[in-house]
Amino acid sequence: MRKKKIENVKVHSFDKKTNVIFSILLGIFALSCILPFVFVIVISLTDETVLAFNGYSLWPEKWSLSGYEYLFQLKDKIFQALFITFFITIVGTSLNVLFTTLYAYAISRNSFKYRRFFTMMALATMLFSAGVIPVYIVMTSFLNLKDTVAALILPMLLSPFNIMVMRSFFKKTIPESILESARVDGASELRIFFQICLPLTLPGIATISLFTALAFWNDWYNALLYIQSDNLVPLQYLLMKIQSNIEYMAANAAAGAQVSSAAGGTIPREATRMAIVVISTLPIACLYPFFQRYFVKGLTIGGVKE
Repeated sequence: MRKKKIENVKVHSFDKKTNVIFSILLGIFALSCILPFVFVIVISLTDETVLAFNGYSLWPEKWSLSGYEYLFQLKDKIFQALFITFFITIVGTSLNVLFTTLYAYAISRNSFKYRRFFTMMALATMLFSAGVIPVYIVMTSFLNLKDTVAALILPMLLSPFNIMVMRSFFKKTIPESILESARVDGASELRIFFQICLPLTLPGIATISLFTALAFWNDWYNALLYIQSDNLVPLQYLLMKIQSNIEYMAANAAAGAQVSSAAGGTIPREATRMAIVVISTLPIACLYPFFQRYFVKGLTIGGVKE
């Protein structure tokens, strides 16, 4: 009887013309996402004089590496800043995901007595903020973290939004029956968390990991507040300083005339600006396919079989 019911079920699918239309629409949408970044790369490889006379184009009359050559003159500082950025992104994301999932797991369990209190405490920080001055005083006067790598990691070590996301994943993905079975078998809470809960919530972990990595990679504000040493400057803050210097020297003819570069004795303003965008964006963009794999894989992991 059950086989007959399954055989009688009709699978509805789009016809060939509809599939072609949807494929074309999705292709156009994909191109609209990719073309702006390709356009930025082309501009960064365009000669500055061509940009000045002809403006932007997808296929310039003259190609040039002047923007990258200008940045290459600062390669030591850029590589040092890149190392700092990679370090704080990897360490900060790992710690953030660990603390976020532990916090979210605790408030998602009905057996935790104070789950409502800690949930409201996390939500309160999303609605109200102490402000910059109290945070600055705590970081510099009480914790003495000024001019340290910890000052770039600690302010972003916990995200209330990510806590709420993971709380929803834990509540909807992990049945209480699985946890009760594990406890009956003698598993501790830490073992349940690391061996059962984390594998079941890989899509959520991949999501908050990507959000957190982007936040650490793009962060420059904490460096502005707490970092004075050139050896601890992250990439985004360094590129902002380079961009500000270029704008200043371009606006000041006397200062700009004294600076020599590959573009005929003048700073390649537009090409360098787009080269900065490429350098700051390309590494983190390469992470998307890696996380996409885990999005798809995580959706098929840990299914509960009856």
